[in-house]
Amino acid sequence: MMFNFFLMSSYSLGSVLYRRDRDRRHDSPRTKTKTTQNTEPFINRVKMINWTAALLTGVACFGGYLVVRVKKINSHRKAEEKIKRARNRRDESLQRAEQAVLRYKESHPTTDSALILTLSLSELTQQLNKGLLSPEDVLYSYMEKTLAVNKKLNCCTEVLLESLDQLKTVGSNKDGLLYGVPVSIKENLAFKNHDCSCGVIINLDQPAEKDSVLVQVLKKQGAIPFVRTNLPQALLNYDCSNPIYGQTVNPHNPQKTSGGSSGGEGALIGGGGSLLGIGTDIGGSIRIPASFCGICGFKPTAGRLSLQGLRPIYRGQKSVPSSPGPMARDVDSLALCMQALLCDHMFSLDPTVPPLPFNMEIYRSSRPLRIGYLENDGYTQPSPSMARGVREVKALLEQAGHTLVPYCPLKMDQVFPELLIKGLLADGATTLLQKLKGGPVDPCLEPQVYPYGFPKWLKKTISFLLKPVFPRVSANFGALCGVGSVPELWKQHAAVEDYIHETIAHWRSCKIDVLLCPVTGPAYNFLYCGKIATAGSYTMLYNLLTFPAGVVTVSTVTAKDEEELKHYKGCYQDMWDKLFKEAVTGGEGLPVAVQCVALPWQDELCLGFMKEVEQLVKESKK
Repeated sequence: MMFNFFLMSSYSLGSVLYRRDRDRRHDSPRTKTKTTQNTEPFINRVKMINWTAALLTGVACFGGYLVVRVKKINSHRKAEEKIKRARNRRDESLQRAEQAVLRYKESHPTTDSALILTLSLSELTQQLNKGLLSPEDVLYSYMEKTLAVNKKLNCCTEVLLESLDQLKTVGSNKDGLLYGVPVSIKENLAFKNHDCSCGVIINLDQPAEKDSVLVQVLKKQGAIPFVRTNLPQALLNYDCSNPIYGQTVNPHNPQKTSGGSSGGEGALIGGGGSLLGIGTDIGGSIRIPASFCGICGFKPTAGRLSLQGLRPIYRGQKSVPSSPGPMARDVDSLALCMQALLCDHMFSLDPTVPPLPFNMEIYRSSRPLRIGYLENDGYTQPSPSMARGVREVKALLEQAGHTLVPYCPLKMDQVFPELLIKGLLADGATTLLQKLKGGPVDPCLEPQVYPYGFPKWLKKTISFLLKPVFPRVSANFGALCGVGSVPELWKQHAAVEDYIHETIAHWRSCKIDVLLCPVTGPAYNFLYCGKIATAGSYTMLYNLLTFPAGVVTVSTVTAKDEEELKHYKGCYQDMWDKLFKEAVTGGEGLPVAVQCVALPWQDELCLGFMKEVEQLVKESKK
């Protein structure tokens, strides 16, 4: 209304002035004198109208500001209320679980929880199948341990109290490969009547209508999902903190991060609160937490396991596919989980998954392998412990009769910005930023997403200015603009397909069966993951390629590694290399892992290679 009044006032004023000017041109000199005298009151009225219009415009602007401000305050209040409800649900589940554990311990004083917690997954399943242990004893033992670990590491988003009810019916699945086994699951796997928040406020208060396919299959195989674990805000980060549930810390050093995005799983399993968990991986989200927390993790071939009921931060992104996969203390546990999941029940629930059961013969094969290896991908110089881990495992493999040949990934300087970053953020990060609206951005994510919000012209300008000095930073800034149009998106998809075929041809020209390479590590200091996306080059590449890849812990950081780190320069000697050095400083005693990779659909071969590495490392320490 104020704006309309201002327009009407301006229009009326213009009409009056026009008529006055017209009359003045036709008046006599005497009339002009009289007109001049009559004009003064008119001018005063004009001034008054202009002043009133200015005042009303100011009031309208201030009113608009107040409306925006009130909306922002209201949005913030609603976000705080959502967060409070989510935290209350978590706290209530933890309290009720504690009470349930106390009641069980009082009524079953002879349960040997300490012994149960030392058993491997294969040992546990054997004792459960033979009736030497009951599912109740196992579940309550792990629930008690989980509650203790969570108090130290903040790795759980809630205990699934439905697991206590499942104990009453689990006997009907006694033939399942995971009968009676408690399993932890990442928070973005749908579980009926529970939120899949992905760490963002906008997703709260939207409980899943049914279990994800993987949860249904786990239950069919006799497993008992009993706890959900933490993840970073919006998933696309390899830290593990969000404004809802807070920061998860490393089980080996609470001053370090657990990694992400399956960091809650990594911390819980690494801390002894779970012996088998399900995570998801879109850029190393299973493998990096496994590396940081000293456990094993496996990212299957994209499409090998069902994605139905797994919530991504946004759907429709096809260039860099996500894969769910198991995380555990040892490789045999990963293999048993894959064997359990790759069953007729999953193929029936999700017909889009190829009906390929787990091939145990390939997994257990002991034939000598021709193994490619690399210490440095030419894009991110590894930390001293990362490189040493590869060298030591290479030597053990050669001693065991395997053939090791050098290997180098293709065109990493182009692939990372043009295929990985542009693929993940093809829309210029617009959808991701929309998901973050309505609530605070977590400190671990803030430096990563801040430039996402720059206008396209500014991203291009910064990219142009940085190119002569920091070419890697320049290329990645340019990639943040996205692809720009549908035809460009199709070209980008075609480029990804071409790169996959080129890599497979290169792999075959080297005549290798599998690949040994570094995995990001050791665990970072806090608030660095969001500043160094490029350090994920060792893991993100195999999401792009859709290759199966897994991580095995082989060593720990030594004082010598820390001394060598002081002389770290990096491949480009830019700001990201300096930040990576700072991120991994102070890692003495932390786990060191290596990564094992195979061609698509050769998951069993990849796991078999991981088992060989694990076994050789164990024997070398005896």
